[in-house]
Amino acid sequence: MARKRIELSENQPFLPMNLPEPPKEIEVLFKPIRRPVWTENKAKLIERYLHLFVLVTKHGTYIDGFAGPQEPDKPEMWAAKLVLDTEPKWMRHFFLYDQDPSKFEMLEELRKSQPLLDSKQRKVVRDIEVHCGDFNQLINQLLESNCIKQKEATFCLLDQRTFECKWSTVKSLAEYKVDSNNKIELFYFLPNSWQDRALAALKTNKNLASDWWGGSDADTLFAMGQNQRRDLLCERFKTELGYKYVTPWAIYEKSNGSGLIMYYMLHATDHAEAPLLMQRAYYHAVVPKCEYEQPALSFMESGLV
Repeated sequence: MARKRIELSENQPFLPMNLPEPPKEIEVLFKPIRRPVWTENKAKLIERYLHLFVLVTKHGTYIDGFAGPQEPDKPEMWAAKLVLDTEPKWMRHFFLYDQDPSKFEMLEELRKSQPLLDSKQRKVVRDIEVHCGDFNQLINQLLESNCIKQKEATFCLLDQRTFECKWSTVKSLAEYKVDSNNKIELFYFLPNSWQDRALAALKTNKNLASDWWGGSDADTLFAMGQNQRRDLLCERFKTELGYKYVTPWAIYEKSNGSGLIMYYMLHATDHAEAPLLMQRAYYHAVVPKCEYEQPALSFMESGLV
């Protein structure tokens, strides 16, 4: 059966999370976005998506594998800080990692600055853990502890610095929720504009290429174009990891006016409505927060959630 295609414009309202699963033959496509997300707004994209999602779930666990600020003098670009500061504070559990000691210290300061108690009931409503070390190793300790409930809405940001995140790590995250229909939702940043140069340097370190790509076919990376690698990686998230929906969202370079695509943020999820929420977050990542919050609140007040 030929799959039906549904094209969604950027102004179409998002749907409630409790709608029934769409038929498998339907493929959701998105029209081009008129407001591109620049590198300085990529943290806002994550924060605003999670804000919309948590308005529906009213709970959640957030994992950040490379959580230290990439530009310490620009807190507005620090995803972990933006997510922790988001209101309402319904996301409950946070696991933040970085192997840079100086950035770990900043994570510690961030943790200490966050209120953990409910101001009215005076009880602990959030817990924040920060860890210094290689996320590829430490994540196994977290997953093996089984402290993340199978039905807990869980999100993991993998904002790697080129080839830091091993494929085995991505696979472990995808396979964690064996008793749930929804895997840990992933935000996987794929470097793009400097990818060819970075891969050329890996020709003398093919073990690193294999760890990042996974499998024994890492040599094929060097002959591919950037779009081929992106499309193949998206397909692997579906076929090898079993995610139902995988969308690459472009993150552009603005500072020099070139409009280069610096990254793709691969959004991997099993939730049928999540791609629509991400589309909404992407469109509103470049506008003042007050302009995008009200539709979400009105949506909840409508009684549809």
